[in-house]
Amino acid sequence: MGEGSAMLQRLKSRNFIPPADAGVSPLTVAGLSVAYHRRLVLRDVDWTAPAGGLVAVIGPNGAGKSTFLKAVLGLVPPLTGTVEVFGRPLSRQRALIGYVPQRESVDWDFPVSALDVVTMGRYGLIGWGRRITGAHRRAAMEALDRVGLADLAKRQIGQLSGGQQQRVFLARALAQEARIYFMDEPLAGVDAATEQTILAVLRDLDAEGRTVICVHHDLQTVAATFDHVLMLNGGVVAAGPVAGTLTDANLRLTYGQRAAGLSLLAP
Repeated sequence: MGEGSAMLQRLKSRNFIPPADAGVSPLTVAGLSVAYHRRLVLRDVDWTAPAGGLVAVIGPNGAGKSTFLKAVLGLVPPLTGTVEVFGRPLSRQRALIGYVPQRESVDWDFPVSALDVVTMGRYGLIGWGRRITGAHRRAAMEALDRVGLADLAKRQIGQLSGGQQQRVFLARALAQEARIYFMDEPLAGVDAATEQTILAVLRDLDAEGRTVICVHHDLQTVAATFDHVLMLNGGVVAAGPVAGTLTDANLRLTYGQRAAGLSLLAP
């Protein structure tokens, strides 16, 4: 067993993953409320993630979609609520989580290569202060290859196109070998080739038994791309399989007057 695999096994021994047939949800959120500058952004969010299928988190601008992801990840402090990953507190399961932030939140002028960025996804497996081994570099290269960017491994991240940058951060998340992936608008503003590459990776992750939860902005593609939907507007409006949840009534409750003309989106 290589050093990287041995480290992963040690992490898994500390981060609990129940058997697939145990009936434990990959993610359970209860009573989650979040405020920014004394303004309540999310109120009493209760949600249990499905065990399989791609999940879209949708809602109008300002609905709290990105805030929901950040609160679930512990990046912003909640006012109330709990988050459990495979039935245990988030604080004990962080090594099981991968995160792809919005592209706009990244400093693309930082002097690192695409491979350097992806290798950062291995730090949780390497351990702070430990040497990056050839095995970890190979794992990072495999993640870059999976998103079609192996030939640009040495390119400075600021010299990449927007779609390529998005793929680099997806590769970084893949390098973590996580069980749950949170992605904040991974398809926003990317070219058609990048969109197809990202979608193929997301479907592969689902087929591998990983949980994938994406904030998504394009209602026109929800039904064709995702299996489940979480509809937010300051709280949970509706959640469930796309076919029974993305209805005219729920669209009106979520988007209000902005839902006019969207009725054909429901299956």
